[in-house]
Amino acid sequence: MTDLKIGGVPEHFNYPWYLTLKNKEYTKENINLRWQDYPGGTGQMCKALRNGTVDIALVLTEGIIKDIAAGNPSKIVQTYVKTPLIWGIHVGAKSSFKKIEDLEKATIAISRFGSGSHLMAIVNAYNQGWNINELKFKVVGNLQGGIDALTNGEADYFMWEHFTTKPLVDDGTFRRVDNCPTPWPCFVIAVRNEVLENNFDEVKKVLDIINKETTDFKDIDNIDEILAKRYEQKLKDIQKWLKITEWNDGKPMTKNLITRIQNKMIRFNVIEEKKNSGEFIKNMYI
Repeated sequence: MTDLKIGGVPEHFNYPWYLTLKNKEYTKENINLRWQDYPGGTGQMCKALRNGTVDIALVLTEGIIKDIAAGNPSKIVQTYVKTPLIWGIHVGAKSSFKKIEDLEKATIAISRFGSGSHLMAIVNAYNQGWNINELKFKVVGNLQGGIDALTNGEADYFMWEHFTTKPLVDDGTFRRVDNCPTPWPCFVIAVRNEVLENNFDEVKKVLDIINKETTDFKDIDNIDEILAKRYEQKLKDIQKWLKITEWNDGKPMTKNLITRIQNKMIRFNVIEEKKNSGEFIKNMYI
């Protein structure tokens, strides 16, 4: 039995992993795959990949590209969710900020430097024509930290996935000012280089299983009701999310796509220089 540790955010995107683990599909292939929730998001998972506490991670594209460029000894093995992520831009319920233009000089709550909430705040600032060098950040750790920071006035706005934060908008904790979609496929699967060298075949089996699951995921009976209940969402919100979300069907990540994403990230001042796109990916289907 091969032991592999996998991590991801505790959000609806990763429910296909829950199903395959529940059905013991990896065990049937002699793989002991253990799941770990990372509520701190991509920045927390990049750190876990670096120190070996996780082997496989479901991470945001922009976060892992930036971290591999900075020396993270991992590779992207494929796209996981190929559609953009919709980031909600939130202020506290009692905030005096009413529209996106009001936030130019405001303090941004982020989970970690290098996380999606950090990098997408830069992308949003670029889209608005603001001076990226003047952005002010407050590190808050995770979604709960963002709630606390906006409620206590330690930060002014916080970017997090639109549907995950929708209940907080509905109950009056947050007010959503706007949305900012990622200009690239949102989630990828990253694996530590050491694991790829030692357990290539097992990693490939893991990918085969999850890709088969996501291919038919939307066709599962009452999947909208199951997700709404599990993630405490309104049914109409989950139905909208399912409509706009597409998982990857197992196609490998191409150097061409990495190059296009790097070009955008340089334009957005998220990374400073472009690296050889082949350094970021490992093709599992050669």
